[in-house]
Amino acid sequence: MYELDKDFLWGVATSASQIEGAWDVDGKGMSIADCLRYRPEIDVKNYKKVNEVDSEEINLAIKDKKNQNWAKRYGVDFYHYYKEDIKQLAEMGIKAFRFSIGWTRIFPNGIEESPNQKGLDFYLNVVKELKKYQIEPIVTLSHYDMPLYLVLNYDAWYDKQVITYYEKFATTVIDYLSNYVKFWIPFNEIDSIVRHPFASAGLVEDRFPELNFKEVVYQSMHHQFIASSLVVKYCHENYPEMQVGSMITKTTVYPYDSNPENVLQSLKQMREVYAFSDIQIRGFYPEYLMKAFRKQNIHLSISKEEEELLLENTADFIAFSYYSSVCTAVETEGLKVSLANTTSGVYNRFLEQTEWGWQIDPTGIRISLIELSDRYSKPLFIVENGLGAADELTQTNEVHDDYRIDYLKQHIQQVLIAVEEDGVDLLGYCTWGAMDMISASTNQMSKRYGFIYVDLDDFGNGTFNRYKKDSYFWYQKLMRFDNKIPKSFF
Repeated sequence: MYELDKDFLWGVATSASQIEGAWDVDGKGMSIADCLRYRPEIDVKNYKKVNEVDSEEINLAIKDKKNQNWAKRYGVDFYHYYKEDIKQLAEMGIKAFRFSIGWTRIFPNGIEESPNQKGLDFYLNVVKELKKYQIEPIVTLSHYDMPLYLVLNYDAWYDKQVITYYEKFATTVIDYLSNYVKFWIPFNEIDSIVRHPFASAGLVEDRFPELNFKEVVYQSMHHQFIASSLVVKYCHENYPEMQVGSMITKTTVYPYDSNPENVLQSLKQMREVYAFSDIQIRGFYPEYLMKAFRKQNIHLSISKEEEELLLENTADFIAFSYYSSVCTAVETEGLKVSLANTTSGVYNRFLEQTEWGWQIDPTGIRISLIELSDRYSKPLFIVENGLGAADELTQTNEVHDDYRIDYLKQHIQQVLIAVEEDGVDLLGYCTWGAMDMISASTNQMSKRYGFIYVDLDDFGNGTFNRYKKDSYFWYQKLMRFDNKIPKSFF
């Protein structure tokens, strides 16, 4: 029997730009997510190319008022289906629902004096609906959808003024939902800014022709760290019962073989991930990162006051996404490439691969839990883990996704072993996702993650009807064990 704390949170995870739709409804402004389109002419395994955005692409997005090519504009219409969706999830038995706030629903351009009341009321209605079913809201404040206006007029997160606008947005939402929300995440996968600067921070390289764009990215990263610390400070001073987390993309990196040079390479690559959580959990920039900046001639503007803010306002827990792992090697010529979320690496011959090129590694999630637990000695929270697949709806409106059940079985068992045998302090586990939604990486609908099938194709055609998959009923059985799970279940 695997026994968990009675307060352990089993749940599901989503983001506003991938589920809500209604991109121009009730006063919502245009966000950067509305500029990301599905591009069937590009190999979906080429994440970077799919999401390359320049000024020309933004202008195209602004001019094109239609939805068909811009999948995140229609999502799965959670904006209008939220009561039905939450009811179905409640019937599954979840204890937590992670979602994000659409910044442009609250401040359409990001700079308004007063918030959009319809936007605030929508999220208040969502959390009230969750609480009706005793579901804990886990709220991400910024999940890849900052106001486009701040990109076009303030150079996005490179402009320090954006910190002030974000702080106003964050504190407005925190105050309005304070009676209902305990767990907050300021930024989704804050480390992702180095891999996809536009989706994470609204940075468009051709808008900085005279600057070192890598320096622009890292300065913007620093501004997000300051914004995160301000959220921690605000919550701790005004709502002591709230907890604020740092969230990173946790891709486990293995050496390709036992060659010491490859082992060293894997350690270096993991440092690139830990640098972000190190800053938010320990409160200062690690020396290895500062040395890397000096070597690359990157100079950040960091004031003494900002250093003190970071040190005095560290995160309460470490949240992370985990989907896969990669191998790394010093010499990669002739070696097969594999993907893992938005990271690429060397193919691991011991692991299977999804049709999107991500390798399936259940043991990697246990390794991740051990690594993070040992490094920080703070509570952990798995806020994303799941399998993207091309599910098929049968003529009887069923989806037989045994492959997803197998994936979740293997990963969840490793999570339970980490808690039982490795002493990991784990707050909860959320699958990605809930109902099907638009893929963040490829802007597709056909790359499905949910427990509930949504009748919609890659171009927004469909009924939007919802149908429960086989995995829905499997997760429902898991929920019914009430945190005392027989080992025979796996």
